[in-house]
Amino acid sequence: MINISDYSTSPPKDADRDKLEKETKAYSKRLAELHNLVLASKSHSVLVILQGMDASGKDGAVKEVFKYCTHNNFRTYSFKKPTEEEFGHDFLWRVHKQCPQKGELVVFNRSHYEDILIQRVHGWITEEHAMARMEAINSFEELLAFDNNTIIFKFFLHISYEQQQIELQQRLDEKEKHYKHNANDWEERKQWDKYMDCYEFALNESDIPWTVVPVDSRWYRNYIISKTMVERLESLGLEYPPLKEEK
Repeated sequence: MINISDYSTSPPKDADRDKLEKETKAYSKRLAELHNLVLASKSHSVLVILQGMDASGKDGAVKEVFKYCTHNNFRTYSFKKPTEEEFGHDFLWRVHKQCPQKGELVVFNRSHYEDILIQRVHGWITEEHAMARMEAINSFEELLAFDNNTIIFKFFLHISYEQQQIELQQRLDEKEKHYKHNANDWEERKQWDKYMDCYEFALNESDIPWTVVPVDSRWYRNYIISKTMVERLESLGLEYPPLKEEK
């Protein structure tokens, strides 16, 4: 049973920043090599799900962790408010078509979990509906994993209430961050406790487990995500395919 309050949003006190930043660089470079193996072998696809409160560092994670990856068969997708066409389908319709094909690495900056987070917080769906959607999400992710050899990483970017205020205020105070400012983020912040309850529900009801990532210190966020991905992808034992014989 995951209780979010039991998880620190900061690095361990004995964490050596200089040492871990060097390791992170090595992990990120190795991740690029493993991404190339995924591309070449075309035996698996990779889906990375980043979820977290506003200002938890989703954009920064993409920029830093995947900075050595080639743009070939790597892409990110951010889910916004559904369009009229998307509202006319089931909630997973727009998600399925953005999932990676074999040989591709895709990062979801927010994801299908929004449909059991913000919608629950604001009472736009019933609790019964949220439970049904959670079951559908588990079945959907099982389908991706079983039918397309999709390796699914799910990262909950765990920011503290205090650090979120600092990050949101910087968007007001610092010129280069003005473009990130959204007044609605401050309104959503008022629902913090409800969001934590909904995140706990998602983390505990998921069949494919989440990694809770402390993000108050961004360098530690990068370390955990890159390390987790490298260790999992290396365990696949991927190899480059042999040279094809010419006929």
